[in-house]
Amino acid sequence: MGTKVLDFNQYERVPKFIAVEGPIGVGKTTLTKLLAESFGYNTFLEKPNENPFLADFYENPSQAALGTQLFFLFQRVKQIQEIKQGDIFTPTRVSDFLLDKDKLFAKATLSDQELKLYEQIYDYLSLDLPTPDLVIYLQAETKTLKSDTSIIPSPLKSAI
Repeated sequence: MGTKVLDFNQYERVPKFIAVEGPIGVGKTTLTKLLAESFGYNTFLEKPNENPFLADFYENPSQAALGTQLFFLFQRVKQIQEIKQGDIFTPTRVSDFLLDKDKLFAKATLSDQELKLYEQIYDYLSLDLPTPDLVIYLQAETKTLKSDTSIIPSPLKSAI
C-alpha cells in the first residue's frame, strides 16, 4: 500500500483551522503534530498536565468536576482566541481538541446547578470564537485505547 500525499493547494479554500478529535489515547496529539510538521501549520495542543484539578477529578469527580471543566474551558478559549487576532497571512492552525466537546464532558460530569453556571460561562466565552473549518474524528477499538496510556500523566493512570 503506497503513501498518498494530500496537497491542499489543489483546493479553492484551504482550511485555516483544523481540529482533531477522538477519545483519550486514540492519537489526536500525534496526528496534530504530524499535520503541523507536514504542512507547516501552527498547533494548539491540549495541556492536561497544567490542570490543577484533574488529579482530584479522577479521585472524586463530583467534588472537582466544575474546577476541572472551567480550567479546560478557559485554557482552550484562550488558545482559540489567537485565531481571531490573526490576519489573512496567518498559517493554518491545527488543534488536538474541539471546544464543543467540552460541553459534552460538562453535561456528563456536572450537577444541574454547576451545569447551568458552566453553560452561562461557556456561552459568553465562545460567542465570537472561530470554529474549525475541518474536524477530523479518530476512532479506535477499546482494547487499543486501553493499551496506549503513554500520554496520560503517571498519577492519573491508576485512577482511569
